[in-house]
Amino acid sequence: NHTQTKFILLGITDSPCAQAPLFGLFLLIYVVTLVGNLGIMVLVWVVPSLHTPMYFFLTHFSFADICYSTVISPKMLADLLSEDKTISFAGCVMQFHSFAFFATVECHLLAVMAYDRHVAICNPLLYVTAISSCVCWQLVAWSYLFAFLSAIIYTCFIFGGSFCKPNQIDHFFCDAGPVLKLACSDTHSSEAVVYAFVAINGVSTGAIILLSYICILCTVLKMRSARSRSRAFNTCASHLAAVALFYGTIFFVYLQPAASHSSLDKVASIVYTMVTPLLNPFIYSLRNKEVKDALVKCRRRILDHCR
Repeated sequence: NHTQTKFILLGITDSPCAQAPLFGLFLLIYVVTLVGNLGIMVLVWVVPSLHTPMYFFLTHFSFADICYSTVISPKMLADLLSEDKTISFAGCVMQFHSFAFFATVECHLLAVMAYDRHVAICNPLLYVTAISSCVCWQLVAWSYLFAFLSAIIYTCFIFGGSFCKPNQIDHFFCDAGPVLKLACSDTHSSEAVVYAFVAINGVSTGAIILLSYICILCTVLKMRSARSRSRAFNTCASHLAAVALFYGTIFFVYLQPAASHSSLDKVASIVYTMVTPLLNPFIYSLRNKEVKDALVKCRRRILDHCR
């Protein structure tokens, strides 16, 4: 059914003067993303005090961030310096499937992490039984399973038709909208399915996050200590800002009509594919006192070992 054997990714810009500075900027973002998320995973692994459900979920979230960013960034960086910007049909399919998988995993893990904080703050006496080790593994497993099934559905409907139009994808990776523009067959059913599943995954997980934080804020308002309230508000505000940035850009790209897509889609895609994986380690980890204390302990151990 497919007459195209490869696609050409037009990238972020066609200006030769802008490509080298963009390469340096995005390479820096990618390296910091890898170091930050890998650092969080190693820290949680080596520090026993961080062996809690919250940081268990955070390690999986950091792993998804690393994979999510790696699916997009290396190919984009190579294309910024290369004249050959082609990608095979199979490579395009695999890139989109991996992207859809890890993006959906992140949505579900964000909901799981919000629920974990809700139980810890609103029902602390039930926390040990409600978020046991078995429950943690079940929640993570369901997140990966549901994301895998969703990604298969996305991929089948987007790449299941015929492609006989010009093979130039006006994007820096194989995304749903730009790929569907190249299809010869009718894409209305494919667009409807993608729209529906993005809405189901996004709205359901977003609702869990919103309701969890509303309950958390109600509990925080009842606290007598002004310092505790301030600390909880700062944490909730930063988490909600990260969630709003991630969900807002995804909804902007995937839940708008096909005719409304514009060059702003590339800017929004940069935000949720590169900026949010960069910010997540700082927002979800380095603002926590436990993580800061663990970093101090690790630094002392390293210095003592060197002496």
